[in-house]
Amino acid sequence: MKTAIVWFKTDLRLEDNETLVKAIAQNDQLIPVYCFDPRHWETSTFGFKKTGSFRTKFLFEALIDLNKQLELIGSHLVVLNSLPEEELPQLVAKYAATKVYAKREVGFEEKQVESAVETALWKHKCELERFSTSTLYHAEDLPFAIKSIPEVFTEFRKKVEKESIIRPVFKRPARINSPAMKPFQLPSFESLGLEPPQADERAVLAFKGGETAALQRLNHYFFDTKALSRYKETRNGLIGADYSSKFSAWLALGCISPRYIVDQIRNYEEQHGANESTYWLIFELIWRDYFRFMMKKHQAKFFLKGGIQGKELSTQTDLAKAQQWINGETGLDFIDANMNELKRTGFMSNRGRQNVASYFCNELNLDWRIGASYFEEKLIDYDVCSNWGNWAYLAGVGNDPRGSRAFNIEKQANEYDRKGEYRKIWLD
Repeated sequence: MKTAIVWFKTDLRLEDNETLVKAIAQNDQLIPVYCFDPRHWETSTFGFKKTGSFRTKFLFEALIDLNKQLELIGSHLVVLNSLPEEELPQLVAKYAATKVYAKREVGFEEKQVESAVETALWKHKCELERFSTSTLYHAEDLPFAIKSIPEVFTEFRKKVEKESIIRPVFKRPARINSPAMKPFQLPSFESLGLEPPQADERAVLAFKGGETAALQRLNHYFFDTKALSRYKETRNGLIGADYSSKFSAWLALGCISPRYIVDQIRNYEEQHGANESTYWLIFELIWRDYFRFMMKKHQAKFFLKGGIQGKELSTQTDLAKAQQWINGETGLDFIDANMNELKRTGFMSNRGRQNVASYFCNELNLDWRIGASYFEEKLIDYDVCSNWGNWAYLAGVGNDPRGSRAFNIEKQANEYDRKGEYRKIWLD
């Protein structure tokens, strides 16, 4: 029996999962695995947990759902609770596996772990095979090499839209054969150094992890409400579930793929017509791709103070100022309302994120990486490329041709919360 391991990471789905499809096709039996890497719950250089309670809860839910989906096709998920470079080789030895299939990483720390796993597997004559499953456009289909990707998004988008294709989605597998494996069991919040998060009735959405919830959300936003047809007009909203798609949390953990979303947008357009809004959601997914390819191009530079531009910044590390921002105690009601929403729910609108980041960098003159690190802990939808790419962009050290994105906070508040309804909700 030819046996292989499928190492799930941020690709927690069955639909459009090339890694899983190829593993099934090339082997007799599979062991689906998720590894709780303790480094993901460590405290960062800036004093924040790398994964907080909101995202951990969402991850638990996603893994429970993935396990259920695997059970329906004849398998289940094996959960490991230590370093993958230690756990995976042990599993390889136990089952005489010849290959580990996994998603390809681009983040600096993620690539280090990937490399450590590959080195450890080679000692067991086991190969690590990687697949790119996170982007709308495949890296191989781009009209330029990664090192030659334009530094300006508009140039990237226009050329990609004109010259690249979006590959078709991989169909959900119908059957997996697996050997006898230990039962599915998640760790506790306590074992990860966390307390379960408290639900807040003011949250825009009761985010629930998993592919099932992701598909339900897509069906709701597209076909039940037809909110997709209004996306461009409403996407800068602040209140309620449907001013934007809210897909980001499920995309971040790979509970749904961007290609699947576009496939369903095309389906929607056939039924209800295409307009600027249906295109604009694709436009935002291309932005997401861009940050991922930029991370692949510039690697660790995205985590340096001077960013990919290598700028000299005279920012401070005044932690007292940063704490006021975190606690929603800056005295600027629009900033404080947004920071309260993030603290209480793990989510903040795109409009809010741009404003609080601009304030942090330009008004408080603080090291932007402190803000990015806080977002890393708190956000349900944290994605290494989008988070650090967006923060660098707003700090003027990323992919912004204008060099700086200083927002007029009062003007923004008047434009997007004219009647103060959002601030009334979140200022208590």
